[in-house]
Formats: sequence, C-alpha cells, structure tokens
Amino acid sequence: MIERVRVAVVGVGNNTSALVQGIARHRRTGDPAGLRRPVIDGLGVGDVDIVAAFATSAEKVGRDLTEAIFLPPNNFPCLDGPIPSVGVPVTRGLVDASGVERVAAALAGAEVLLYSAPSGRPETARAYAEAALAARVAFVNTTSDPVARDTALLDRFTAAGLPLLGDDLASQFGTSVLHDALLRLLAERGLDLVSSYQVNLGGTEDFRNLVERPNTKHQSKLNALSAADKVQIAPLGYLSQLGSQKVAHLNIEAQGWAGTAVSLDVKLKVHDPSGAAGVNIDLVRLAASALRDGRGGHCAEATPLFKSPPGTPV
Repeated sequence: MIERVRVAVVGVGNNTSALVQGIARHRRTGDPAGLRRPVIDGLGVGDVDIVAAFATSAEKVGRDLTEAIFLPPNNFPCLDGPIPSVGVPVTRGLVDASGVERVAAALAGAEVLLYSAPSGRPETARAYAEAALAARVAFVNTTSDPVARDTALLDRFTAAGLPLLGDDLASQFGTSVLHDALLRLLAERGLDLVSSYQVNLGGTEDFRNLVERPNTKHQSKLNALSAADKVQIAPLGYLSQLGSQKVAHLNIEAQGWAGTAVSLDVKLKVHDPSGAAGVNIDLVRLAASALRDGRGGHCAEATPLFKSPPGTPV
C-alpha cells in the first residue's frame, strides 16, 4: 500500500480552502473533473493528507482547518456543504524569522511544506524555507516572491537532497497560460505581433494584497509570456464584488499577410482559487515523490507549473 503524502500548508486562505474541499470531494465522489494528472508516481489525489497549517489571522489560529477555511475574509464558495474535521488545528504562523525553530518543530511528520500565503512578503517566504530546511521537508513556493530563484538557497536545498519548487504558480487555466498560448499560436501561424496587453481584476484578499504590494508580481507575469517586450501588464485591480472570481481582459494586435491587421480581444472569468488548487495538487505530489527519491533542488517536471522557475528574472 502506497504511503500517503503528508502536507503542511502556510496560509489558510482561498487557495487552501479550494485545495482542502477539492481533496475531500474527490475522496467522496471519485469525480475526475479538473484533474490534469489523476495519478503521479502512484500517488492519487485522495492520497494527500494535510497534517499541519499555519496562519497569522487571530480568528483562524486554534480553529480546525476545515472550519478556518470558511472564515472571513475567505470568499471561495462551499462546494458540497460541511466537510469532516481533519483534526488539524491552525498554528500561529511567522511574521518574521524569529519563529523558524518553532515552525520547524511543528513540521515533524510532514513531507512537503506548501507556501500559499500572500505574495509580497519575501522575508517571510524565506523564513518558511529555512524552517523547511531545518525540518528536512520539501518546499513549494506558490508566490511571486523569489525563493527557488535564490540560487544560494536552491543550492542548499539541492545539497540537502530536499526539493525546492517555485516560483509563482501558473494557474491551471489563468490569464498568463491563456495569453502565452495565444502569443505562441500567433507566431506558429506566421503572424507578426504588434502589441498586446493584459488586465486582471479580482476580489480575493490575495488580489487586495497584490494591489498594495505588487513587488515582483509584474515581472513574474512577464516571465510567463512569449514576446514579453511587446506586452503591457496593467496593474492588478481589486473589486470586492467579484468574490473569489477573477476577470481578465486580453488584447492582441498583429499583422497578417501583406501587413493586414488582425485584432483579438478575449475575456476570461474563472474562480482564481480553483486554478491554484488544480496545480497545487500536482506540485505537492511531485515534491513528495522527489523527496522520497532523494532528488533535491528544483524538479524539471514542475517547471511548466510556474511563471518564474529558477533562471527567470526577479
């Protein structure tokens, strides 16, 4: 019988809510909807257990994870009603590097630490990476803060035989994935790109945070795109009425045969946390498999799942 993957999560927001609810739903129904890879190295979706959770919200700390994921400001919908308690109380998370040893001790029994806190806090992200190193667990950074792109840190994980995957999750079917596919299609069909832009609006707390702390997010979005020199990324917009949904607008202006004009406008509307969970379920299994095989550093299989993997600009 295969050993289940033991995952600790940092951040008890919408993305974690979507992940926890999705795993519970899959276990109950076996529904394969939205699964890119139902099995990875023998590990199925139902083989993933959340064994620890960290957050800084006073309202969430101390609550069972399955209760905390529904507390405000989370606004990802309840998919199928209440889910069984997992018996995992939310632990007080880090606000600086002073609690690294405490978090490392709390990671006992975990294999993978999934960092799913808001972007724009690079010192906190690195502190959790240090805790993962101390606890000898794999680290997955879903934010745009440079962790896997920190070559010194990546070298330390590699030398320790610990996977370090990142940075900045490429959502399962998000703006960057769609935009890049369209730009590549343009080039494949022999058209010349004149200009392009991307506008993203969302109603989650992560969007609110990124509006206030854009930091490396703009560069990370450009890292994910072909012909980025001709693409403009508008500042992110926060609209609370959108809830957990994201609305994106894409425009592409190009030239076809004999310089004739081609113009494309696309609107994409998705639940942003679902797009994250659909990728995170693969990343934690890839990380666990690499850890069990003693493969430290970044996994080549994970590279397409990030906007800014190692080697891309910060």
